[in-house]
Amino acid sequence: MNNLPEGSADVVDWAHFEKARGELGPGFIRILSYFREDGVKSVAAIEQAMREANTVALVMPAHTIKGEARQFGAEPLAKAAELIESTARLCIETQRFPDELVADVVKLRSLFDQTIQLFDQATNPLLSRGGGAGGFGRKSANQGFGRI
Repeated sequence: MNNLPEGSADVVDWAHFEKARGELGPGFIRILSYFREDGVKSVAAIEQAMREANTVALVMPAHTIKGEARQFGAEPLAKAAELIESTARLCIETQRFPDELVADVVKLRSLFDQTIQLFDQATNPLLSRGGGAGGFGRKSANQGFGRI
């Protein structure tokens, strides 16, 4: 994973990610796309639940992200979702809304976006090549080559 940004190991356990890739084989990209789709919906549902002060509605989407993130080695994202889920479950029992989760929900969005960006870089060869000059669809940098 040499082409990934420095510090990406703090967001994704690449050994776990590659193990999942190997185990899932040809279905890996499809399952990773489900993670993206489910994650977008789940993060939006968590944010909506916070806006509506609906503690019960926090639990399932946080649980979903937690499990799927762990499957791909995104442990920081899984831990953030787990905190939201467990705090919400406790608050349901004590019949209060977890206002203290606002910062964690903001962090969840950021971690999810960062994780998806790293997954894209790891799985999309066009993104991992970098944006150097030249290449298909770009004006070549050597327009004067061969001219006097």
